[in-house]
Amino acid sequence: MHAMLHTLIWTLLWLLTLPALFACGYVLLATLLSARPRVPPPSSRQLRFDLIVPAHNEASVIERTVASLRALDWPADRFRVLVVTDNCSDNTAALAAAAGAEVLERRDSRQRGKGYALDFGFRHSAGQSWADAVVVVDADSEASANLLEACAARLERGADAVQVHYGVLNPWASWRTRLITIAKAAFHIVRSRARERLQLSCGIRGNGWCVTHKLLRQLPFHAFSVTEDVEYGIDLGLAGWRVHYADEAHVDGEMASNAKVASRQRQRWESGRFQLIRQRTWPLLRAAVRRRSRVCLDLAFDLMVLPLSYVALNVTAVAVLVVLATRMGQIPDAWLAAPVFCIACLLLYVLRGWQLSGTGTRGLLDLGSAPAFLAWKLLLTLQRGNKGEWVRTERERP
Repeated sequence: MHAMLHTLIWTLLWLLTLPALFACGYVLLATLLSARPRVPPPSSRQLRFDLIVPAHNEASVIERTVASLRALDWPADRFRVLVVTDNCSDNTAALAAAAGAEVLERRDSRQRGKGYALDFGFRHSAGQSWADAVVVVDADSEASANLLEACAARLERGADAVQVHYGVLNPWASWRTRLITIAKAAFHIVRSRARERLQLSCGIRGNGWCVTHKLLRQLPFHAFSVTEDVEYGIDLGLAGWRVHYADEAHVDGEMASNAKVASRQRQRWESGRFQLIRQRTWPLLRAAVRRRSRVCLDLAFDLMVLPLSYVALNVTAVAVLVVLATRMGQIPDAWLAAPVFCIACLLLYVLRGWQLSGTGTRGLLDLGSAPAFLAWKLLLTLQRGNKGEWVRTERERP
């Protein structure tokens, strides 16, 4: 009986500790490499862009978004705002047109979703042979004035795909949106800066990304899952392209502060990400080995490192098991170093995200709500989320 208990403890210990050490080591490396990257020299301001805004019943916010994009610091005759109204039943199209956008109305009751709307907009832009590149901005977002300059500076130096920082437009709405702001700063800024410094692909984050038409001709957009952004970023890596990170520009999207609304949104994202983990991890690892591709290896690692809440749960389980096992005399006290190392890595990563989030003292105090946020996210995994249809996030203000 004693031997069986000993074997069980050692098996659980390795099964829990190895993924925790891997994930924590990965985020520690990103934290250590998260200094601000060098900004490239200014562009010639000659490139032409189509800004694609996919919208599904976004009448409450579309005018604000179009106004933000029309105010970008770029020659007015070298960019267009194209709003793709996808199966809308409200007056999004009329409001977008009145705000100064070109409206592309799409009706298809079978193929519904953001991915299909983007494909529709990309093909329209390509058919007109006017723009050099397309930039994707969500319908509930505002962009920094240098959005197109940041993309152009990199495209002129050989990049074909660029991702700017995807931030939070309403961090002061609630403790929940401030925690999301800190999480996005850690996930988007810390990790993207490190990947850029290592000349890896920062991936595509769904909002504020740019690709050239040259790239789209060679690798057409065929990503129609709930996580179409991450999916296409992986497709790019497998095809040999990396997504460059533009730290100096940002597009900020509105996050849900209401628990009910945020739950539905988070369910869709989480279910889509776990589906990608199952489908894409091994192809990325095979490509990394066969082609000796650092980009594919890192994209696989990025998928394998679960969202921070799950990593925190993993580390907690390791800490509890190690403490119990050492007190029972089943493992040496040296094993205590493993959970201590993991906790230190996570603390450094989260604090660096907080530092870059701009939420200040209030955000630091809100980190005290992290256990409740963690419990909320874990409960969502036990529920069934939407698998593919584009469900508009309810807006919390007119």
